[in-house]
Amino acid sequence: MEKLSVSMIGVSLDLGQSRRGVDMGPSAIRYAGVVERLEALGHQITDEGDIHINAGLKAEKSNAKLKNLKEVLETNQKLAEKVESVLKDDRFPLVLGGDHSIAIGTLAGLSTKYKNMGVIWYDAHADMNTDETSPSGNIHGMPLAVSIGRGDERLVNLHHDGQKIKPQNIVIIGARSIDPGERLLIKELGIQVYTMHEIDKYGMTTVMQKAIQHFEDNQVDGVHLSLDLDALDPLYTPGVGTPVPGGVSYRESHLAMEILEESGLITSAELVEVNPILDERNKTADVAVALMGSLFGEKLL
Repeated sequence: MEKLSVSMIGVSLDLGQSRRGVDMGPSAIRYAGVVERLEALGHQITDEGDIHINAGLKAEKSNAKLKNLKEVLETNQKLAEKVESVLKDDRFPLVLGGDHSIAIGTLAGLSTKYKNMGVIWYDAHADMNTDETSPSGNIHGMPLAVSIGRGDERLVNLHHDGQKIKPQNIVIIGARSIDPGERLLIKELGIQVYTMHEIDKYGMTTVMQKAIQHFEDNQVDGVHLSLDLDALDPLYTPGVGTPVPGGVSYRESHLAMEILEESGLITSAELVEVNPILDERNKTADVAVALMGSLFGEKLL
């Protein structure tokens, strides 16, 4: 892999969901040695610190359909501005969450440069609910829908108006928990999804090759990896807010990252939903850092 100038941005937001603790995810990932791991590979890492979250212990939750909307909007606007600034400096944005609602800001910022961006959504969930379909009102289950222009207009129009990514440029990998409203939207738009069924049936190598071919066929101008640690089986990543049994294995995930690195397509990445309160001796953050090692070119030989 070519040596990159990487800007690492922490987003200590836990208000896109209802289980406290994921705000400490960026600190846990730093503690697990992410900077040292990537610098050892020859990359130049600038830690940009954390986006300030303007919220106290009593964040606004009165809107049952969009919990903590004000705080989520403010944080994502700051993140979008930061990502856009990093891109203007020709640096690789590496975002550390925080819950997955931060992808709204990441994708909004990225879309100012990449007009035909591909997105790999490595996740147990599709995150394609809207305020009308969400069973919980948690915005961390909405970022993909928001980014394709579906849902509350305040979220959809964050940073700049309208759609940030095209539905045909999305590939979801590792899904095994999809709500009814999400299922309908996925089918309506023809979004490419590789559930655990496909991974088990065809193997991770085939799934990743198909994803890469999909992006090449669509002639994307960049590919963003949004990796939720709950994509992996809870055996490997216990410290996540919404664990789902039967997930991707540790080795399969390394293989996926290695194939992405070899493709040369990845132009930005984020890792989200590391919750130290629910974790076992920082195990989940350690896995996040190890996967980043593979994504950024770490080899055994």
